[in-house]
Amino acid sequence: MNVRYRVELSQAERDELSALVSGGKQPVRRLKRMQILLAADAGVGDEAIAASVQTSGSTIYRTKRRFVEISLEAALSEEPRPGAARKLSGKEEVQLVALACSDPPQGCVRWTLKLLANVLVEVTEQSSISRDTIRRRLDDNDLKPWQQKMWCIAKIDGEYIARMEDLLDLYAEPPDPKRPVVCFDESPIQLIGEVRVPIKQKPGKRYRYDSEYKRNGTANLFVMVDANRSWRKVKTTDRRANEDFAICMRDLIDVEYPDADKIRVVMDNLSTHTASAVYQTFPAAEARRILRRLEFHYTPKHASWLNMAEIEIGVMRRQCLDRRIDNRELLETEVRAWERRRTKSGAKIRWMFSTDQARVKMAQSYPTPTIKES
Repeated sequence: MNVRYRVELSQAERDELSALVSGGKQPVRRLKRMQILLAADAGVGDEAIAASVQTSGSTIYRTKRRFVEISLEAALSEEPRPGAARKLSGKEEVQLVALACSDPPQGCVRWTLKLLANVLVEVTEQSSISRDTIRRRLDDNDLKPWQQKMWCIAKIDGEYIARMEDLLDLYAEPPDPKRPVVCFDESPIQLIGEVRVPIKQKPGKRYRYDSEYKRNGTANLFVMVDANRSWRKVKTTDRRANEDFAICMRDLIDVEYPDADKIRVVMDNLSTHTASAVYQTFPAAEARRILRRLEFHYTPKHASWLNMAEIEIGVMRRQCLDRRIDNRELLETEVRAWERRRTKSGAKIRWMFSTDQARVKMAQSYPTPTIKES
């Protein structure tokens, strides 16, 4: 069929196409047609062209025909052929979007593709609508009504800005061994056990475990990470009460940083994260000794992203805890091994956000001052 369309490029056309192909900065459809023409000009057969260019015989035929009958540019710029007519009219698509943005029918948690298709059939003249049609039209409008996302609006006021800039300035300070910055947070974890023994993986077979599990209680992980060096400490406890927090603070000054003059501790606003928790746990003289070497810096409410310990917890969950761990002893062993390995690797958090950047990116959220700069 293709014998009559013989491609013979001029030397100028051959050089131009070769340069464009080697450059690689062309749309894929256009690039493939250049490759087809160059291969055909060199005498390569259609089957070999289809295999090397990874295209169909019909595309090769059309490219050759347009080159011979029209021009080189016509062969390269063939527009995509129109597909089948849209199943839904413009009006029906508007109805679909309105449905997807409304509450689902009574008794349903959320809209699904099948539910949307069924309801749309009832309110339009369509006899049937496939779920794939619904999916494509929703994709065109960037809608996914079956997905939900929880969010929390932070009140950005003077207190929020003050705490945020305090932390950003703290992170920007040069490292000072006598005044280290330590980020502190906690993370609850469920102890999950297997009901049946998992099957270990073999060549050609994946690791398999039963979907059923048993809950063996909970534990708490206190996480501390140095803002300026590769150091972190994870402590496993049964709970996160005042006493547990206070003991962590005592260990921080006596065990982890015995030579520091003052340890700046970054943490959130949990009710146990207070100086009073230290006084409730230790005698007054001991509590005062501990607190004299600590300086607390609090994140704004609903702004845990400002605490580096949150980032470290995310890394720990992905690298160490994303599995079933059924008892506290195993949890402590695994977390301790992860802590040692990560510290030995030299890993540390590289903070990139500064006060100047915050004032630019969040300018509209900053409070309006009552007194202007002179």
